[in-house]
Amino acid sequence: MAIGNKNWVFCDGYLPPHGDNPDFEGHEALMLTNLNKKKATIELTLVFEDKDPVEGIFVELDGMRTTCVRMDHPLGKDGFMLGEAEQYTVWVKSDVPICACFGRLDVRQTNMAYYSVEGYAF
Repeated sequence: MAIGNKNWVFCDGYLPPHGDNPDFEGHEALMLTNLNKKKATIELTLVFEDKDPVEGIFVELDGMRTTCVRMDHPLGKDGFMLGEAEQYTVWVKSDVPICACFGRLDVRQTNMAYYSVEGYAF
C-alpha cells in the first residue's frame, strides 16, 4: 500500500501580517513528511492571481523524515519572498509519494487563530 501522493495543491495561500505582538509571528507553514526509505525531491510551484507562477523551488527530504517550510521565510536557492496579504496557491510535486499539510497562524487579533488549509492530493 502506497502512503501519500506525489502531487498536492493548497489553494488558500494568503500570508498574514506579522501582527503587533513580537512574541507571536503570523505565518504560513507547509509541512512535508516522507514515509519512504528513499529521499524525496520536492518542487514547489507558486501560482498567483495576477502574475506568472514561480517555479523551481526545491526541497530535499530524506526518507522517514519531516520538515516545515515556512512560507514567510526566503524560499529556494534564489530566496524568493512572498508578500504579506498576497493570494497564492502552492503546488507540491514530489518524485516519491509524500504526505503534506498546510497551516496558517493569524495573529492580527488578540484571539489569534491557527488553522489548516485543506489540500487536494493526486
